[in-house]
This record gives sequence, structure tokens and C-alpha cells, in this order.
Amino acid sequence: MKVVMLAAGIGARLGHATADAVPKVLLRFDGKSLLERHIDIFRRQEISELVLGVGFHHDDIQREIETLGAQSFVRTVFNKDYDQGNIVTLSTLRDEICCGEPVLLMDADVLYDECLVECLVNSRHQNCLLIDRAFVPGDEPVKICVRDGEIVEFRKWLSAEFDFCGESVGFFKFSAEIAEQIMLQTDLSLRQGRQNEPYEETIRDVLLTSPRGTFAFEDITGMPWIEIDFAVDMERANSEILPRISKAIDDRSLAGMILKNKSPSLVLTP
Repeated sequence: MKVVMLAAGIGARLGHATADAVPKVLLRFDGKSLLERHIDIFRRQEISELVLGVGFHHDDIQREIETLGAQSFVRTVFNKDYDQGNIVTLSTLRDEICCGEPVLLMDADVLYDECLVECLVNSRHQNCLLIDRAFVPGDEPVKICVRDGEIVEFRKWLSAEFDFCGESVGFFKFSAEIAEQIMLQTDLSLRQGRQNEPYEETIRDVLLTSPRGTFAFEDITGMPWIEIDFAVDMERANSEILPRISKAIDDRSLAGMILKNKSPSLVLTP
């Protein structure tokens, strides 16, 4: 299974869209770029390759790939119209998404613990979204609304009755069939002049017109992650999310050591 990642945007809301700015996938946390963190996690999860949809300062991303020695693992696809909506980048990645096998589609501007990707990769559901129910309501989060165990809405604004809702992480797993349908819907959206819409709208269109049970979700509430959209997100990433990720890594390491060193129980028989 490969990962296709959207990493072409300017990042204007972060306030760094200047000549000396860097793409958000190259933002550094504790000395490591988001790209390096993605690569480390994907390799541990036995992902076959990472394909990046790039645009803004794409040469900087290529240099980082070479610096990390990851040329055999990471490929890039250039979107010359990266200043338009991210649905255009999604369209540019058509051949990578329609690859005839399951695929992970992910936003690049997320700092997260490895357990989120592990949860997605190991989900029993062929078409899966990740939902975080511990979120701050507002206009910004892309929301997943659930009623009777089914996803009934997927967008920033709410227009359906639901039992509960949560924020979408921006990580998805799609079967080959659904990936094809999403790209057909992407083509239709662009023909209709919807190039400035968020790419999630194409997923929503397919989700809401598919038979019941086609799409499902995994609840990752409590797991550390953050999408980097604004300067305040950078601050929270460093002050709150990074320490939680570090603790999760330490806890897993300790649990692994205990399991490795645990001796078999001695059973005495009369």
C-alpha cells in the first residue's frame, strides 16, 4: 500500500507565503521536518512508497528528499496550478490514486503520532476516515457526523442530524474502486468550475451517494495530532502535541522492552 499526499499549497493562512518561506511539509519540529517524520512512520508501517503532490517551492522539497536519502521511497508530482484549490492537486495525482489497489490519501501538514497511521492501515474497513471527537467546534474543522453508526455528513458546516460528530484528521484509506469513483467525481467538479472548493467535497459527494456501509471510520480520540494551518497551531504543536508524541513513543518503547525481557511463567507440578 502506498501513500499519496497533498503538499502543494502556499500555506497563506500560516502567514509565511513569502519568497523565503518553505512549504508546510518542510516545517521543522524538534529538528525534524514533517516530511522526515512522515517517511520514518511510513517505513515502520511497511508502506511501499510515498507520492507527494507538490507545487509551492517544490525544489526545496526535492532537496529535502535528497538530503534524507529517500529518493527510492519518495516521488513527487508537480502541480503547476498550485495556487488554485487543493482539488486541482488531487486531480494532478489521478494516476497515483487510481493505481488498481488500496491507497492512503493524506494531508501533508499534520504532526501526529504513529498510532494514527497504524490505526488506518490496520482498519478492517476498506474505506475509512479517522475521527477525533475531542475537538473545538467552529467553522474551521472538517467534521464527520455519525448517525446510527453511519457517516451522514462530511464537511466544515453541519447540515444533517447526527448522534455525534468529530473532526476529520485528513487521513483516508480507499479501496481501488472507491479511489476511481473519487477521481471521476473530481473530474466532474472541475468541469463544473468548482476548482476552488476543498478536495474533501469530492470525497463527500462519493460518500453520500454510495450504498450504506461503503464508508466507515476509526475513532482516534485521545491520540496526539494537529493540522498546521495557523501560527497558533505551530505554538500548540511545540508546546502540547510534541510532548505527547514523545511520551507515546517512550511508552511504546518501554512496553516493548518489558515484553522482550518478560520470562515465561514457571509452572510447578506435583
